[in-house]
Amino acid sequence: MVFPLKVNRNLPIGKRIKIERIKADLTQENLAEMSGVSPAHMSNIETGTTRVSLTTMVAIANALGVILDALVCDNLTHARVQFELDIADTLSDCDTYEIRTIADMAQALKDTLRKDAHLRKQL
Repeated sequence: MVFPLKVNRNLPIGKRIKIERIKADLTQENLAEMSGVSPAHMSNIETGTTRVSLTTMVAIANALGVILDALVCDNLTHARVQFELDIADTLSDCDTYEIRTIADMAQALKDTLRKDAHLRKQL
């Protein structure tokens, strides 16, 4: 039995698939063929206008050479490791000035989030 994961405009699974596909220098058609789906279905997955089964998600992750968490981490409550990898990837091509500026901004953001933590509970 396949349990479908709903992919819609509010969830960035399709966006992450597209990013990983571009990083792998694959066309939608190439990825669709490697994953065993039609190019039209792959397009709908990337745009978030269709449902995608877990079996298809695994096939896509395998075709892209990534772990499934890399594609669905925005939908998981315990995805810290993947977000840490995303941050490291974002910083990988930064020079010293950029790293220092981003570190200062990250610290200020963290301080603000913790100072206003009581507001999070109201949501």
